[in-house]
Amino acid sequence: MAQYFELHPDNPQQRLLKQAVALLEQGGILAVPTDSSYALACHLDDKTAADRLRQLRRVDEKHHLTLLCRDLSELANYARVDNRQYRLLKLGTPGPYAFILEATREVPRRVSHPQRKTIGLRVPDHPVLQQLLELHGGPLLATTLIPPGESDPLNDPEEIRRRWQHQIEGVIAAGACPLEPTTVVDLTAMGTGGDAVVTRLGRGDPQRLGL
Repeated sequence: MAQYFELHPDNPQQRLLKQAVALLEQGGILAVPTDSSYALACHLDDKTAADRLRQLRRVDEKHHLTLLCRDLSELANYARVDNRQYRLLKLGTPGPYAFILEATREVPRRVSHPQRKTIGLRVPDHPVLQQLLELHGGPLLATTLIPPGESDPLNDPEEIRRRWQHQIEGVIAAGACPLEPTTVVDLTAMGTGGDAVVTRLGRGDPQRLGL
């Protein structure tokens, strides 16, 4: 049965956040609010949890999982970023964008794309998730909470608890989120002189990035 953490959306209770972090460190998967929809998240270095994350979404190893990072400097530890890419990243962070970049050695090979060696990264603009990441002390591995066979993400924590309470370890309830997933932008071609490519249009406006 998933633990249900009811948190103030702007000033979350630190005691409850610490309990949620403890679940992550024990290999748990949590439903967390973001500035797009809710997401499923787990510890980056926990192979079993990462495998469960894919199983819950019913996606294979070629599906890009996303690292939720606290800020741009942390993002740069896990991705190879040149000056051109960095300027575009600054325009979209924090915000409802996920960026595909070449992964560094800091990213476990099992969570990067098996052929391309790329990873999705984002810096979310949500106070509760930002404080969770700060207490955790590093990025979380995540994927949009879209139930298998459906096309829309979930945004209501009560519905998430009702439908997923036997499959995950916790739900961080901080009010409803938007119903749109992130906009996904592939920046890998920029590393060889190409252009950024929007591969999924979501809540983030590409015009904010000059695309």
